[in-house]
Amino acid sequence: MPTFNSEHVFWTWSAQAKVNPIPVERAEGVYFWDADGKRYLDFNSMTMCVNIGHGNRRVIEAIKAQLDTLPYAAPGMLTRIRARAAEMIAALTPGGALSKVLFTLGGADANENAIKLARGYTGRHKILTRYRSYHGATAGAMALTGDPRRHMWEPLTMPGVVHFLGPYRYRSTFHRANPDIPEAEFTQDYLNHLEEIITYEGPETIAAILLETVTGTNGVIIPPEGYLQGVRALCDRYGIVMICDEVMSGFGRTGKWFAVKHWDVTPDIITMAKGLTSAYAPLGAVAMKPEIAAAFNQRVYQGGLTYTAHPVSLAAAIANIQAMQEEGVIEHAAAMGPVLHRLLKDLAEKHPSVGEVRSIGLFGILELVKDRRTRQPLSPWNTTNATMRAVRQYCRDHGLFLYTHWHTLLIIPPLIITEEQLAEGFAILDEALEIADEAVGRGR
Repeated sequence: MPTFNSEHVFWTWSAQAKVNPIPVERAEGVYFWDADGKRYLDFNSMTMCVNIGHGNRRVIEAIKAQLDTLPYAAPGMLTRIRARAAEMIAALTPGGALSKVLFTLGGADANENAIKLARGYTGRHKILTRYRSYHGATAGAMALTGDPRRHMWEPLTMPGVVHFLGPYRYRSTFHRANPDIPEAEFTQDYLNHLEEIITYEGPETIAAILLETVTGTNGVIIPPEGYLQGVRALCDRYGIVMICDEVMSGFGRTGKWFAVKHWDVTPDIITMAKGLTSAYAPLGAVAMKPEIAAAFNQRVYQGGLTYTAHPVSLAAAIANIQAMQEEGVIEHAAAMGPVLHRLLKDLAEKHPSVGEVRSIGLFGILELVKDRRTRQPLSPWNTTNATMRAVRQYCRDHGLFLYTHWHTLLIIPPLIITEEQLAEGFAILDEALEIADEAVGRGR
């Protein structure tokens, strides 16, 4: 394909000699097409971000209009579009309580700025984050991350990060001998674990607890009832800032504007990106309670980048939010949630390689195992084996684009997807899982 010469391209998240990218030509709705005209059903919203689907004219025209009016303004300047975007985002937070908004370039620097704000506000330095978390690929965000993606770059340069275990029922460290423990007890055990870590580290040294409201690529792990409320209570008890990373779970992914709204919890800070503009332009944001912002009323907040609050990205965010509101995108995602869950359960009942499925809204996952009894992952920790690669390749060959992570298959389609389009993708998944079933049958 001579028009897609990648000779001079250096790829992220890839061994350079092993890259096999799809040469994308165009996209519309929940589909995209490659250079040969082959159509793919996008079951990953590209990078878990095109929430309103591809080719939304409202957003495209808003970007064009902004380019004609004011394509750039310095970060220290006030623009109408900056004021409007901040106002709209603040109104979407729980009860409108997070009324100050700092704009960033994406999710990683949103999380890094959230940490700076928490440290400046509290005068403390430690940050507690969970294992099986991902918070971004910049140095600070990678230090916050609790999965192996950080290992290559260690020692990282941000001290004071302490990781703890989150409530992952299917693979609970604390309950291997008692997997049927009542949910209230299960939840309390993990809250007790967190409080013990707080005690050991010294509450007076801890600025913030940062957690993905719903864990993303590391498992779509949905918190049990009472967990987020319990974390909120611990933060209140010890004067710790509660930060919810909603980079992936925000803007309708779970069927609500922010996932925290499922549990009626108001954190002190929410970070966001991805669905904020549905990736039509790069943008992140940090929404915070006014008292955190007020800590910098008389002292300089040392932070910001050249493209902070870029007008074109803000135009995309405003149009994206308006599209979601006026086209009922959030409500549609909520309605499709039970459909997705039913389709996942149907696959689990049919295929012995499926150990568990989880979903909330249009945020789903299949966890593949070698043995349902032992729950041994089909592919080892931090590894994608030949079987998982074959499952992924079958999907791709048959026009289904999705993300695999070790032994899991993530289902994160654009929020505009219909029941018929979900069924179309699941028909391909059904066939692909025969490969996994065969491997399980042979004991591989």
